[in-house]
This record gives sequence, C-alpha cells and structure tokens, in this order.
Amino acid sequence: METLRFIDRAIGAACRGVLYLTLGVVFVILSANVALRYVAGTSLASASELPELLFPWLIMAGVVLAAQHGSHIAVVLVTQKLRGSRRWVLAGGSLAVAALYASLAIAAWPLMDIAADERSPILQVPGSVSVGCLMLGFLLLAVVTLCKLPALWVGAEAPHGHEEPEIAATHQGA
Repeated sequence: METLRFIDRAIGAACRGVLYLTLGVVFVILSANVALRYVAGTSLASASELPELLFPWLIMAGVVLAAQHGSHIAVVLVTQKLRGSRRWVLAGGSLAVAALYASLAIAAWPLMDIAADERSPILQVPGSVSVGCLMLGFLLLAVVTLCKLPALWVGAEAPHGHEEPEIAATHQGA
C-alpha cells in the first residue's frame, strides 16, 4: 500500500511540474508576443504555435490532478444512499473507470503513427506529440484510479463527494 502511495505522489508531483512549467511558458510567450506587438508592431512566429502544442499537456496534467483529488468525475447520488454494499459499488466503479482509461490509452497507440506524419507549420513538431500526451494522460488516470482502490476498499478514503451525507454537511459548514 505504501508503494501505491509513493506512485500516486510521484504522479502528482510530475503533473504539478508539467502544469507549472507549461502554464509559465505559455504565459511568458503570450506576454512577450503582446509586448512585441505594442512596442515593435511585430510578433513571434511561433507565439501561437507553441502554446497550442503545450495546451494539451497543461490540460491532461490538470485532469490527472483533479482525478487524484476525486474532483474529476463523481456521481454521488447513488453511493450516498448505499450502506453495506457501498465499497463494492465504489470499487467496481473504480475498476470500470480504470479499465476505460486504459482502453483509451491503448486506442490512442495506433493513432500516434497516423499523427506522426502531420507536422506543425513553424516548429515542425509531429502530431504524435499531442496524441502521446493524451495516451500518457489516460494511462496516468488509470494508474491513479487503481492506486486509490485499496484505501477505498478498506474505507480509509472515500472519493470526493462520496462521503456520507451527514459527514459531507459538516465539511461544508466548516
């Protein structure tokens, strides 16, 4: 269980790093481009292309972090009403979600060859970089979901929004 926590924390740290880096680079590029337009009446040729290439990485890092915190996908109406079978439903749902994310990652694999032929106009970055981002993101989502499964099973952790209604009400009032 400690290994799963380590993997989960490592994925979170990597995603936060990607999130901060891509957001910072996009901000600097767009700010520099705006400044160049006002000062020199010109712009960077790659100023629109690079943020476009970094945006999928920014989004997927955010999606993985949201999934880690249980804020990505949650349907809580049914699970809040369950008592004894609750962990079975949550565990089964987690397994189904992990399997679906893994299947999306597998489905993206053949698309990388197709997208590799497409290149961005200025930087000549292959389209497979964006497809690879999606594939990696789906794979990380599956891993993060599976890492949370043992804690969910023993009841040590409930996904965000799946708490008992009376417990959720006390958290909202705090």
